[in-house]
Amino acid sequence: MTHKVLIADDEPNIVISLEFLMKREGHEVSVARDGQQALDAIRRIRPDLVLLDVMMPFKTGYEVLQELRADETIAHTKVLMLTAKGRDTDTAKGLALGADAYMTKPFSTKELAERVRQMLDGNG
Repeated sequence: MTHKVLIADDEPNIVISLEFLMKREGHEVSVARDGQQALDAIRRIRPDLVLLDVMMPFKTGYEVLQELRADETIAHTKVLMLTAKGRDTDTAKGLALGADAYMTKPFSTKELAERVRQMLDGNG
């Protein structure tokens, strides 16, 4: 089954590699390059999963997550936060705001693909 995945990241190299990986996994991919674009895209395309960077222009990943969880129409959207901020407090903040999972950069593409598979299959 094809799932819709939104990549929300402002780093072009990360976007290229994530887009390649998600398409290779058979997903329909959309890209947002800042937090506001991410929210607009989530409302418009209703992705099954959002790969959400924390540090982005206009709205941080945390702000996007907070607004997403507060909006009943999109609150169920699965979110995997991807960030270079790997301290325990950063992870705790992301999870407390409602992230379904959290991975720190740099990450293994194999691990990320597996995590995405688990989340989309309802096991993660």
